[in-house]
Amino acid sequence: MLSALGRLPGLDTRARAARIAACGDGPACVVEATMWSDQDRAAVAAAVARLGKAGVRQNADLSVAAGVDQELEALNVVLRVYGLGLPGRYPKIDGPVFAADTPFFADSVKVAIDTARAASQARPDTIAASVRLAVALLDANDATAATRFDPLDQRENARAQAVAARTNWSAYRYSLLIVPGVGPEDSATVLSPRSKLHALLAAQRYRQGLAPFILVSGSAVHPRGTRFVEAVEIRRALIERYGIPADHVILEPYARHTTTNLRNATRRMVALGIPLDRPTLIVTDAEQSKYIESATFTDRNRAELGYLPGAVGRRLSVYDLEFRPSRLSLRQDPRDPLDP
Repeated sequence: MLSALGRLPGLDTRARAARIAACGDGPACVVEATMWSDQDRAAVAAAVARLGKAGVRQNADLSVAAGVDQELEALNVVLRVYGLGLPGRYPKIDGPVFAADTPFFADSVKVAIDTARAASQARPDTIAASVRLAVALLDANDATAATRFDPLDQRENARAQAVAARTNWSAYRYSLLIVPGVGPEDSATVLSPRSKLHALLAAQRYRQGLAPFILVSGSAVHPRGTRFVEAVEIRRALIERYGIPADHVILEPYARHTTTNLRNATRRMVALGIPLDRPTLIVTDAEQSKYIESATFTDRNRAELGYLPGAVGRRLSVYDLEFRPSRLSLRQDPRDPLDP
């Protein structure tokens, strides 16, 4: 959305320009001055109101104004976490490579600023320059999980999409099986014992004909810095160990939280043409299944996503829980840059 507002007409950024220029070459000062203050955001809101919706893509059910302000807040999140070293929403799994009190961190921020300015001719006070700096900071810290598999559905899920287009959904009890990943706690382990259990359970239910597809969900999350993507490794186990056809396994390699396992699964369903008016089945270990059914999980969804990604339904077993996805899951959350 902000990319359409790179040089927003009528936006007075002279005060921003002055405070950024006053920083000279001080990396921390430049980052802090680049952040969007309440006054800056109010000015953007006024300019967007004058512009209207022309050229601005709406974020699902959010108004244009709310969506733009959320993205400005997201820029501030990236600048705070990766530019100033402050803790983010999920400090145990996300954050800069170097500790904020080390010279390596300061140097990485300086290089990111130089990279952003070399890559763009936009004035430092503009939205475009802020976006470029945020991207450079994420890239400097290899925090690019949100784009690692793009274009996902034209590559990894293309064959599944072709099968979905000719699937008789009424022949199945569920439209798909949703299988969340659970990462190991050491960097040498490819697939955790819990994820191995999830793969076994999903393969059994697929063989029973409960659903035409298995959707595996999970990014490279645990331990922090791991290179193993949960969804990729579960998919590999389903295909190689259990003989599940590759074109019946849907990859969702972006989710970093149980909340977004369900949210992102819904997004893949919409993208691949899988109907939302039929129930899905969440297949996972007993502990995670119980958690998904709990009031704690409901509250977490409301607090972190701002909505419920769907409705949890009947329990079939300690491992199986029905789930009806909601289109609210199409709402992007740029405040979580690795899993928006």
